[in-house]
Amino acid sequence: MAPGIVAEAHRLVGAARQEFAREPRARALLAECARRLEQPLRVALAGSIKAGKSTLLNALVGQDIAPTDATECTRVVTWYRHGSTPGVTAYAPDGSTANVVVRRGGGTHGLTFDLERLNWNAPGPRPVDHLEVEWPSATLAATTIIDTPGTSSLSREVSMRTARLLTPEDDRSGRGAGPILPGADAVVYLLRRLDATDITFLERIGARAGRGGPLGVVGVVSRADEIGAGRIDALHSARDVAVRFAGELERTGLCQAVIPVAGLLAFAAATLRQQEFTAFEALAGVPVDELGAAMLSVDRFARPDIALPVAPELRAQLSERFGMFGIRMAVTLIRLGVRDSATLAAELTDRSGVDELRSVLDVQFGQRADQLKAHSALSALAGVLAAYPGTAADRLRPRVGTLLADVHGFAELRLLGRLRTDELTLPPADLAELHRLIGGSGIAAHLRLGIPPDTSPDQQRAAAVAAVRKWRDRARHPLADQFTRSACLTAARSAEGTLGLSPAE
Repeated sequence: MAPGIVAEAHRLVGAARQEFAREPRARALLAECARRLEQPLRVALAGSIKAGKSTLLNALVGQDIAPTDATECTRVVTWYRHGSTPGVTAYAPDGSTANVVVRRGGGTHGLTFDLERLNWNAPGPRPVDHLEVEWPSATLAATTIIDTPGTSSLSREVSMRTARLLTPEDDRSGRGAGPILPGADAVVYLLRRLDATDITFLERIGARAGRGGPLGVVGVVSRADEIGAGRIDALHSARDVAVRFAGELERTGLCQAVIPVAGLLAFAAATLRQQEFTAFEALAGVPVDELGAAMLSVDRFARPDIALPVAPELRAQLSERFGMFGIRMAVTLIRLGVRDSATLAAELTDRSGVDELRSVLDVQFGQRADQLKAHSALSALAGVLAAYPGTAADRLRPRVGTLLADVHGFAELRLLGRLRTDELTLPPADLAELHRLIGGSGIAAHLRLGIPPDTSPDQQRAAAVAAVRKWRDRARHPLADQFTRSACLTAARSAEGTLGLSPAE
């Protein structure tokens, strides 16, 4: 169904561009719409200050490309795109550009973008509107990642930069300069605690989902290792917190999933050095009680007067790179039999939660990239048509509205964000089946139907027909409320889609 909706979005945008050939502002917006349909999916990382957005970005990419220190570059929106060679460019509000010098600190300190001395390609000093980083990366080839300033910044202007990107206000004036195009197709929202600022911002994203804002939102309990004070069972504590956050957020449809992730550990594992593995091996040989006493705190662990078979300077680097949780986990894994750095890196990555996050992002965003991009383009087109009424392009509005309201892929995404046991009058087993049918575990037909991938076509068809009948019957149940009926019909249409029918039409 996705290729069809992308082709239809292209057709409608192209028709609008012809009608607005003499309107420079509309023409520019529509040209951007057309480009968006050809570009990688755009996923924004959002959350409060010090939530760990830049660290998570480095972990997802597997390279140290995002500054994590609290410098000016963390106060502006930064786009990370795939490029053949590394480079950083600053953009001013008027479109002027300047190359940015990248400085890399010594030891464990990462890189910094120097925004103090910029040579603009136009005369005079200028404020920085946003940064664009090009970097050769397989991850960025498939997904453009947008790192945003903290939503709880003491500076209202800094916080508003994120708001303008993710929750753009429609321009209904007909000639104004306000943004219509949504900046991101989907959002990963990082949470350290669930406070009013987070709820308010997520509600703003949710309110814009049908009219210009991102359609998909996944929550991350970030810096998850800190929840358990660095203990070996820290991620178990974080998972309990994620379940609680999920219960509070998902009931309102604000997030489609909430995953605990230790971003610091994930990035350290992705860039594990042989020297670090050797240090962990040496620490694993220290008696358990003795090492435990030395690791009561970060400061104590790095003290020169604590006798350990690893130099104090390297111990300090380990605590900065891996955190106390990561050190304890690495030592434990080596004691349990890990014998090389590659295996240790894989085990630490698995325990960091980043692989689970990647899987969720693939199911929720990656496999639906065309749908999400089409939604952004159609939402932007709807905004342009509303801002420039009374033209021949008005004939496109009914079709655009119908697609945004009725396309089944969009309906599945919206339902995934609201699919909760306490909202639906369904047994848990049926709820799990419904979640699977609408693509919660992947959009391939066998994943939707819960059958082996080598199932014969006749058996697959029989399973699909049975699912269609079951969920249509569920929708007709006299005690089903309106939301449950709608959810059951969505599941039935998803099952129809596995038969080769087009539920989007």
